[in-house]
Amino acid sequence: MRILAAALAVAATLTTTAAAWEPEQPPSSLSVKVRPGTSHGTGRLTPIAGADKLVAPIGVDPACPARIDIGLRSDAKKATYATMQVEIDPPLTASRSMLTSYLPPGYELGAKLLVAVPPDIKQGTYGLRLRTPAQTLKVPVEVVPVDGLDNGGNLALRRPVTASSQHTNANYPPCSVADGDRSSNGWAGGNGWNDATARAWPDTIAIGLGGARQVSRVDLYTLDTERYPASRHGLRDWDVQAQVGGQWQTVAQVRGNTAGTVRSDFAPVTADAVRIVALASNGANDYTRIIEVEAR
Repeated sequence: MRILAAALAVAATLTTTAAAWEPEQPPSSLSVKVRPGTSHGTGRLTPIAGADKLVAPIGVDPACPARIDIGLRSDAKKATYATMQVEIDPPLTASRSMLTSYLPPGYELGAKLLVAVPPDIKQGTYGLRLRTPAQTLKVPVEVVPVDGLDNGGNLALRRPVTASSQHTNANYPPCSVADGDRSSNGWAGGNGWNDATARAWPDTIAIGLGGARQVSRVDLYTLDTERYPASRHGLRDWDVQAQVGGQWQTVAQVRGNTAGTVRSDFAPVTADAVRIVALASNGANDYTRIIEVEAR
């Protein structure tokens, strides 16, 4: 048992090979996780993916690539080193070319795969293949312009983002507030924006809407996890603004917030951008921490 525990500890941190690519991603985006499960008894290594396809938009900030969960499950009868090759059609590039780990029967290995889309790529369907010695899982990658995304009514999805500053001690890209991921679980690993000016206000983050759009609602998701609850680390006070006829107008205000999610409704306006003007956060370490902004 001591040997098994030691092997799993090593596997969780050291047994993955990442392909060279740009931009460089932080370790938290490339880490792998080993988790227990139940063997299906096939005797094979089975590739798995978190979705049956990946939609990757063209022309977005390269700091916010498309993402998909990938992994493999060991259905072997004995513990073994399990390896899966990751292949993707050029000119797409992926953050890793392999997953490998020591796995007991039934255990699964999981990781995030980041897929970079060149700005001059042609729209179409490209191939992503997850290969084990006995099986290949094919996941189509649909490359589409931002206007071709199914945004579910969220006008801000994958649109250009500009921020007043960006903290440099971890991966807090401004573009991540418009990537469609509302979860705080990827904090400091590419999902969520943190400004660079502690206890200095205001901070601003603006999202273009790709043209004049009617907007009557903005939802804001601030940092909120068990370790970092919104009541101690989330955004407390802010103004919601819309750019109408080239001028910023305040359309809603939030004060004294302690929740992870806040919906702001207002009279419809025709705007080509929305902006959050952050005025204060909860807790002594007053930074602006925003996970996602949606405009409807």
